[in-house]
Amino acid sequence: MIALDTNILVYAHRAGVPEHSAAKRSIGEVAGSAGGWCIPFPCIAEFWAVVTHPGSSGRPSRPREARQFLDNLVAAGAKILYPRSGAMERLAELAVRLNIEGARIFDLQIGLICQDGGAREIWSHDCNFIAVPGLVVNDPL
Repeated sequence: MIALDTNILVYAHRAGVPEHSAAKRSIGEVAGSAGGWCIPFPCIAEFWAVVTHPGSSGRPSRPREARQFLDNLVAAGAKILYPRSGAMERLAELAVRLNIEGARIFDLQIGLICQDGGAREIWSHDCNFIAVPGLVVNDPL
């Protein structure tokens, strides 16, 4: 299963960004993959925060528009991954082992949810994405 990071969702939603076409193609590609695809739950909240923020570039999306975009992804087969029981303990243990500091914990959280949910790979346009050992990070753009 392949997971999608927030930035891929944002670029696919925002028609005015240079990465828009490539992000939409990537979603189409992953939606057609045999192994399935998913979105970690924290990426849903992060997507919403970015696209509906009043200070976002271009016109901020209305909540209804953000919801429709997400509903369309689920209708196209995206599975939403949620943290499993005991996620805090596993996150803290891995963060100590990998010496994670500051905001990098958010990527680690996403990577852990992906791994726990059965994803083998995450697609992200973030060249500094911190992945859980065993989770492959690829940039489809």
